[in-house]
Amino acid sequence: MAPEQLRQAVHDNLKHLELEVLDVVNLRVGGLMGAEPGSISEPFSALAQLQREGWIRHLGLSTVSQEQIAEAQSIAPVVCVQNFYNIAHRGDDEMIDALAAQGIAYVPYFPLGGFTPLQSDVLESVARRLAATPMGVALAWLLQRSPNILLIPGTSSIEHLHENVAGAAMNLPDDALAELDGIGMTAR
Repeated sequence: MAPEQLRQAVHDNLKHLELEVLDVVNLRVGGLMGAEPGSISEPFSALAQLQREGWIRHLGLSTVSQEQIAEAQSIAPVVCVQNFYNIAHRGDDEMIDALAAQGIAYVPYFPLGGFTPLQSDVLESVARRLAATPMGVALAWLLQRSPNILLIPGTSSIEHLHENVAGAAMNLPDDALAELDGIGMTAR
């Protein structure tokens, strides 16, 4: 998105939401399933300018590579990164650890698989053993994966909401974590 389009989008959001400032604005860079190579300097600089002007409190990134995060950080502080990640799709393992070391939040999208829900015999087995749902266990695994992971699981029903809340409250035992970690190893 061109800098002027970003500026207009921010002001449109402020107007529609009836706000004086947006708490966080994420620059989405890549496609649905991953980062696209290239510089993000121009659009991120435009958002940083809007932040300096007081329209945005914090800046984040979505669907980016580690190189793009570093480039953005040379322009302005980054508070969060949102990429595709879940128990089966673990391409960002190193990134999550690096961001945690810097105190930067990681917000996985499609934490339950997205358009193709997570399906795994191991996940099903662990869930049965813990008297939980597979999706609740998958959310619990994410929350125990790293302290910087923040979840925004979507829901379309009260039943799913209850599963999400149960997953957030679940503390997975070490043997279950070890089994679940293997899902990502075989899915790579």
